[in-house]
Amino acid sequence: MGRWPALLSLALLPASAFAAEISVQEALLRAKPAVALVVAEVGSQVRVRCTQGVEVTVAPPPFRETGTGWFVSPSGFMITNAHVVSPAHQPTEAVKHLQAERGVRQACGDLASGALAAAVARARVKLEPSLYVILSNGTRLPAKIAKYSPPLVGEAMSGRDLALLKLDAADMPTLPLADSSGAQLGDKIHILGFPGVVLSHELLNASAKAEASVTSGAISGFKQDVANHPVIQTDAPAAWGASGGPVVTSRGEVLGVLTFVSLSGGDGNIVQGFNFVIPSAAVRDFLKGTAAPLDEPSRFNAAWHAGLRDYFAGNYSRAERRFAEANRLLPELPDVRRLSAEAKHPPPRPFPWAAVAGAITVLSLGAWGVLAWRRWQRNRYRIRPSEVVRLLETAPEKPVLLDVRDGATYDRSPVRIRNSLHVPMEALEKGDAELAADRARTVVAYCT
Repeated sequence: MGRWPALLSLALLPASAFAAEISVQEALLRAKPAVALVVAEVGSQVRVRCTQGVEVTVAPPPFRETGTGWFVSPSGFMITNAHVVSPAHQPTEAVKHLQAERGVRQACGDLASGALAAAVARARVKLEPSLYVILSNGTRLPAKIAKYSPPLVGEAMSGRDLALLKLDAADMPTLPLADSSGAQLGDKIHILGFPGVVLSHELLNASAKAEASVTSGAISGFKQDVANHPVIQTDAPAAWGASGGPVVTSRGEVLGVLTFVSLSGGDGNIVQGFNFVIPSAAVRDFLKGTAAPLDEPSRFNAAWHAGLRDYFAGNYSRAERRFAEANRLLPELPDVRRLSAEAKHPPPRPFPWAAVAGAITVLSLGAWGVLAWRRWQRNRYRIRPSEVVRLLETAPEKPVLLDVRDGATYDRSPVRIRNSLHVPMEALEKGDAELAADRARTVVAYCT
């Protein structure tokens, strides 16, 4: 009896485990709406005096840094890299000099190098930094820096290269934090972001550029940066513009934040396969003491995740209603729009060959089972001739042999069983037969 509870628990375990599992495709679709393009922009007003003429004021093209961020709470709190927002947080002298040079070139045209340097030195620059976020539906939202931990290079050697942004928003899609302490070598991970090669691609339209890209790989090492902070190494491809992007597990949970890539020593090109991630444990520590709640429910997440669950289960009509609610909360996200259309016009269901084959197999086994049962019922009292011979030769009390063939058959047949009693079956059925034999002995009847 003691084994039955164990067997019952084993039978129930797979159902509960499988119910919690989702495909990688579903996990990434859950994650993508929460990822957005972060733009740090430094505009300027430059007062320029060329070699001759009066002083003029020009507004050269702004300096722009792009990166990736993701919502950690539906009330508008977003995580990204500090180096992504650094130009808007504290513009450097290099940015100021660049804007001065752009202003001079705009106002004065081509100058000799000496005259250009002199004009740049005389220029007076007023910087106008700004920070905004572009959602995947094209919506542009201004952002403020709520907390800032400097990048390792250029500002401080002890920072974590993290920034917390605050947007005036509600019911935003969010990503949960995973437990990075359980990460292991070889674990599959996925980087979501806005690499510059996609943003500047001449063959992609504007809506495609605003949608996060996904690259995949695995954890390839656990290292420390120059400040001895732990970082996770990955071979997943990354590029400029993906900085600050979430690195998610195959369940769609954030294992860390992409922070820096590796460059070749000669030409400064990115060396793929050696990219580094700030673990989620550091993100949790960074968020301590801030107003960003990690457990705040997202109405968008509730509708979107439920819709995806129904969609991949084949419940298209219910998925369509869930997607409509998600679209009401945050309109025109590309993935929501695409899956809504697919749920409205689902692909034809394939013929259920497996189910039909299974049903035929079950019916066949059932029919064979019925035939076998009927044969057993019919033959359960039959005894083989060899067994009769054995009983006649070795049993202490020899069996009573009855020849129950009808009279006509018995008279025509040349076969006579020695020492048998001829009692027709009809007489046995009517109870008219009188047997001169011990009824306690084994009785063997011969009918054909």
